[in-house]
Amino acid sequence: MTDATNSIAPASRRAFAGLALGALGVVYGDIGTSPLYTVQTTFGEQGIPASPDNVLGALSLIFWSLVLVVSLKYVVFIMRADNKGEGGIMALMALARRSAGGNMRLRWGIVMLGLLGAALFYGDGVITPAISVLSAVEGLKVAAPSLTEWVVPITVVIIIGLFVLQRRGSAKVGAVFGPIMLLWFATIAVLGVGAIVREPQVLWALNPWHGFVFFRDNGGHAFLALGGVVLALTGAEALYADMGHFGKNPIRFAWFSYVSPALVLNYFGQGALLLSDPKAVSNPFYLLVPNSLLYPMIALATVATVIASQAVISGAFSMTREAIQLGYSPRLEVVHTSKQMLGQIYLPWINRALLVLILGAVLGFRSSDNLAAAYGIAVTGTMVITTCLALIVARRQWGWSLVAVALIGVVFLTIDISYFSANAIKIEHGGWFPLVLGLIVFVVMTTWRRGRELVLRELKQSGLALEPFIDSLTAHPPLRVPGTAIFLTANINAVPNALLHNLKHNKVLHERNVLMTVETLESPVAEYGERTEITALGNEFFRLTLRFGFAEEPDIPAALQSCSAKGLGFDMMDTTFFISRETVVATDRAGMPLWRDRLFAFLARNASSATAFFRIPGNRLIELGTQVEI
Repeated sequence: MTDATNSIAPASRRAFAGLALGALGVVYGDIGTSPLYTVQTTFGEQGIPASPDNVLGALSLIFWSLVLVVSLKYVVFIMRADNKGEGGIMALMALARRSAGGNMRLRWGIVMLGLLGAALFYGDGVITPAISVLSAVEGLKVAAPSLTEWVVPITVVIIIGLFVLQRRGSAKVGAVFGPIMLLWFATIAVLGVGAIVREPQVLWALNPWHGFVFFRDNGGHAFLALGGVVLALTGAEALYADMGHFGKNPIRFAWFSYVSPALVLNYFGQGALLLSDPKAVSNPFYLLVPNSLLYPMIALATVATVIASQAVISGAFSMTREAIQLGYSPRLEVVHTSKQMLGQIYLPWINRALLVLILGAVLGFRSSDNLAAAYGIAVTGTMVITTCLALIVARRQWGWSLVAVALIGVVFLTIDISYFSANAIKIEHGGWFPLVLGLIVFVVMTTWRRGRELVLRELKQSGLALEPFIDSLTAHPPLRVPGTAIFLTANINAVPNALLHNLKHNKVLHERNVLMTVETLESPVAEYGERTEITALGNEFFRLTLRFGFAEEPDIPAALQSCSAKGLGFDMMDTTFFISRETVVATDRAGMPLWRDRLFAFLARNASSATAFFRIPGNRLIELGTQVEI
C-alpha cells in the first residue's frame, strides 16, 4: 500500500503544479500586469508629489489593499462561495438566488445585482485590453521618445491581431501562457529586489501607519488617489471567475507562493526608485529596467498584456454563454475551438463587438493615463456587488451568524465603497465610458428576460389545455403515422402550436408524440438523476423535461440517448422535431414600454435559431411560425 501511495503522490503533485502553472497564465494575467501603470497613475493623476512620506504612504495602501482585498476577501472568503466548483458573478448570482428560497423579493434583488455586476464586467472587458496593451507599448516613450507617435498605431495592430486569432481558440497557445507569465513574475520580482537593496528604507511601507499619514498630509487628494491604488487590484475578480477551470487550491497556491510576493517586490522596487529619484514618477516601471534590457522588457510586457487581454476576452465569452443558458441573453452562435476542452469557446458576435469597442477606447483615450480614469469604476462596482452576493450566501446558505456577516460586511464593503467613491468622482473624465457600456448591457439583459416572460404569458393564455386535448383524441382519433414527433415547448400544460398546426394542415398525428421542455438549472452541471424527467400522458403522449446546468452545452440529441434507460428510447432516423418560432410584434400593451418591446423584437429576430443552439439535426426538423403580440 505504501508503494502504491508513493507512486500516485508524485503524479498528483505534477497535476497540481500543472494547474497552478495554468492559473499563472490565465488567472493572473490582468493583476500581474497592473504594475505597469498603478504607481504612475496614483501619483500622476492627482499631482501628489513623490516625497518620501507620500511614496511610503502610497506603497502602504497598495500593499494592504492586496492583503485585505485580494488575499483575505477574494482568495480566502469569496472563493468559498463555489457553485459546485464554478465561480464568477453569474455563478454567484445563481448560488445566492438558490439560497434565497421562496423569498421572491430577495430573489429579484439578487438577480438585479448579479446582472448589474455582469454588465460592469463587460465594461471592464473593454477597458482592460486597451489600457494593458497601451501601457506596455508606452515603454517606447522611455526607450525611444521619437517613437511616441507610433504607440497608438502599434497598439491598434496588436489588438486587431489578438481578435483575429480568437477564432483559432486558445487551446494551441494556452500551453505557453503559464511559462511566459512565470518568466514575467520572476522578472518583475528581480527588478524590484535590485531597487529595494539600494533603498531598503522603502520596506517601512509595510507599516500601515504610513497609509494613515498619507491621508493626513494629502486630505482629499489622498482619497482621490485611491482611484490609482485600486488599479493594483484589477483582475482580482478573475481569481474567482476562473475557479472552475483550475480549482481553488491551485489558484490559492499560485497567489500566496509566487504571484503576491512578485507583485509586492515590484511595487516596492518602484517605490525605492522614487525615493532616490522622484522624477521617475513619469514611468517608474520602465525606469526601473536597465537601458540595455528595455526593448526585451517591452516585448515581454506586451506579450504579458496580450495574455491578460486573452483571459478577459475568454471570460466575456464564458459569461455570455452562461447568460444565454440562464435566459438573460438572446441565443448567439457558439463555436467550440477545442475538441478536448469544453470550456474553450468563441462567440463571433461578442468578438466583433469587443474589437470595435476596444479600438474605440484606444483611439479615443490614446494613453494609459487617460484610460486609468475610465478603468476603476467598472472594477470597483463589480467588487461591491460580489461582496454583497457573497454575504447573502454566507448568511443564508452557510448559516453564519448575523453578527459575523455584519462584521465582515462592514470591513469589506467599507473598502469597496471607498474605492468605488474615489473612482465615481472621475466619471466626467472617462469613468462614464464603462458605465454607459454596462448600462446598455444591463438594459439588453433585463429586456430579454422580461420579454421572454411576456411571450410565455401570451402563449399560455392563447394555448389549449393539454389534458382535454389528449382526451379528445381518444374520442375522435386522427390518422396516425409511424415514427416519433418531438415538440419543443416552454408551456408544459398547453398544446404546442406546432402540434396544432401539424394536425390542422397535415391531418395526421405521429404514432408517438413527445412534448419536450428544456430547463436550465441554477447549478453549473445537472446531476445524472435530474437530467431527464419523463411523464406518460396516455394515448402515446409523453412529457419530457431535459435539464442542463448553466455551464453545460444543451445537446438535445445526446441527452435523448439517456432516455432509453427510463423506457423512452429514440431512433433519430425515425424522429422528427417540430419547433414553433415566434415572431414578436411590439404593441402598447401593459408589460414593457414600447421602446423595450421593439428592442426585444429586434433581439428575437437576430437571435440564432434554437436548432443550432440545441444541436438538432436540420434534416430532422420542421419549423413552424407563430405571431405573438406583447
